[in-house]
Amino acid sequence: MLYLSRKMTFSAAHSYRVEDWSEEENRKVFGPCSNINGHGHDYTLEVMVKGKLDNTSGIVVNITEIDSVVKAVVANNLDGKFLNKENPYFEEKIPTTENIATYLWDSLDGKIDNCTLHRIRLRENDFLYSEKEDASMVRLTRKYHFSTAHRLHSDQLTEKENIEIFGKCNNPYGHGHNYYMEVTVSGNPDPVTGMIADLGDVDRIVDAEIIRKFDHKHLNLDTEEFKELNPTSENVAVVMWDLLANKLNNLYKIGLYETEKNYFEYYGPDKE
Repeated sequence: MLYLSRKMTFSAAHSYRVEDWSEEENRKVFGPCSNINGHGHDYTLEVMVKGKLDNTSGIVVNITEIDSVVKAVVANNLDGKFLNKENPYFEEKIPTTENIATYLWDSLDGKIDNCTLHRIRLRENDFLYSEKEDASMVRLTRKYHFSTAHRLHSDQLTEKENIEIFGKCNNPYGHGHNYYMEVTVSGNPDPVTGMIADLGDVDRIVDAEIIRKFDHKHLNLDTEEFKELNPTSENVAVVMWDLLANKLNNLYKIGLYETEKNYFEYYGPDKE
C-alpha cells in the first residue's frame, strides 16, 4: 500500500456561537471566536490517499484526479465563504477546526477513484491543526514553544562512554534548544460546541505543567524531573506525557521538535 498527499489552501470566515446562549455564555466558552461578526483564517488542507501501485503507469492515482475532486468541494462550499451563513452544514454545526475536518472527510470519502481516502489534516494556523482518519475520532493538535538548556549525560555510563555517545551535547556547561511541543488530543466533537477540548483549558494546563517548569531553565540543574534523568528528547517527551496525561484525559500524543531535523513522538505507555 502506498500513501500520497496533496496540499491546497483556502480562506474562510466563521463565528463560534450557540444562538440559544447568552452573549456572556458564548464569550465564556468561545472567547473572541464568539464575535458575532466573525473572524477568519487561511486554512491549509492536506488530503492523504492510499492505494496500490499500478505497475503500468507507475502511479497510484493521477494527482489531477485528486485535485479535481478536492478543489470542487473546497471551491463550492468553503473558499471565500462565511461558513455559518453560506454552508448548510455549518448552519447546524459550529465550524470549529474539528467539525470542518469531519465535514471534509464526509465530503471526500469514496469520491476519489482508484484510491481510498486515508487522512484529512486541516491547519488553521501554524500552531493548531485537526485530523480525521477512517473509523477514528477527530484529533486536535496544539503547538507550543519553550527554550531550555540541557546536558546529555548518563550517570550509568562512564565519562568516555558519555562523550562517545553524546559528543558535543555532553558539554559540562550544557547547550540549548528552541523546543516546539505538539499536544494532541482525540475525541468526538461535542454536538453543541463542536469542540473535542477547550483550548483555553489545554493552554492553561500546558502553561502550568510544562512552560512554567521548563522554559528558560537548565533541565539538569533547575528542574526536579531531570535531576536524576538524562534529558534526552526521548525522555523529555515521556516526562511531558506523564505531566499532562492525568490533566488531559483525552491526550493522544506528544510530539517534540528538538530542532527542525530532530522530531520525537510518544503515545503513552498503553501504546508501546
